Amino acid sequence: MNGAGEGSDSGRVRGGHIPGSGGRPSFFQSGTSPSAIPVLLSVPHAGRDYPRAVLRAMRNPRATLLKLEDRYVDLVAQGMARSTGAGLIAAMAPRAMIDLNRSTEDVDWEMFSRAGRPPLAGHVPSHRARSGLGLIPRRLPGIGEVWRHRHEMTELDARVDGIHAPYHAAVGAALEDLRGRWGAALLLDVHSMPPLSPRAGQGAPAIVIGDRFGATCHGEVIAATFAHFAQCGLEAAHNRPYAGGYVLERHARPQRRIYALQIEIDRSRYLDGELSEPGRGFEGIVSALSGLVRKLACCVAELGQSGVRTDGEGPAWPLAAE
Repeated sequence: MNGAGEGSDSGRVRGGHIPGSGGRPSFFQSGTSPSAIPVLLSVPHAGRDYPRAVLRAMRNPRATLLKLEDRYVDLVAQGMARSTGAGLIAAMAPRAMIDLNRSTEDVDWEMFSRAGRPPLAGHVPSHRARSGLGLIPRRLPGIGEVWRHRHEMTELDARVDGIHAPYHAAVGAALEDLRGRWGAALLLDVHSMPPLSPRAGQGAPAIVIGDRFGATCHGEVIAATFAHFAQCGLEAAHNRPYAGGYVLERHARPQRRIYALQIEIDRSRYLDGELSEPGRGFEGIVSALSGLVRKLACCVAELGQSGVRTDGEGPAWPLAAE
């Protein structure tokens, strides 16, 4: 990892840099070497290190931060990592500056000054950009426009180079290391969500598991996940309303036995009544999710040692009796 602010502290390695912060790191990474289990946790939306210029540029900073952040879910993930030995990569840079769960193509160019932005002839904004939640968030339900002014291309370039690129490089490298050691790897992309409404005949989900509708994970891992939450008494939904975003799209390679799941946690389960600070349910959620990590680690380790190779590397099961 390269970038200003890189270094180690209490078992953490820091990388990237937040533009306009005086060189503060944009993410941290923790874990043991060699890895204790074949699981990596990623937390792209809980960063809280805001340069002053970014806060001044917002129309309504406090409301925007509470709406955009996966509030303190990085603390949940840190508890999971400490309890299980899983690796962890978590953003320190805020989602308001750049969304790590978006492609660098998910840009709403109308947010930018005309000078320097690419020609827009024939350009069709992505659905995510049109919704207001592109690479740099533009507007939020109930709040409206986030920014007081248009952005400059130099700001976008600096954020991609200092925040987005090094974060995803670190995630990719960590997954390759896990696969090399265990034969398989699992990325758990940890998020939090506002409380959902109850479903017909069922309670409101406390957890939403996303695997891009089966595209990013092994069925045995999914089955083990839902079995675990049922044992914990936590209602879990699958892919709706959150199926997973760019983190899963970029890093999941099931054919190489690199699997990925997105986990959305109801914020009311671990925050206080204002959904702003850790609450009484915090330790219970950490315990439940740590149990999940242990169960999935065993499942993925077995997949890695099963001898079933789908990537052309090593022996595969015979197609017929020989």
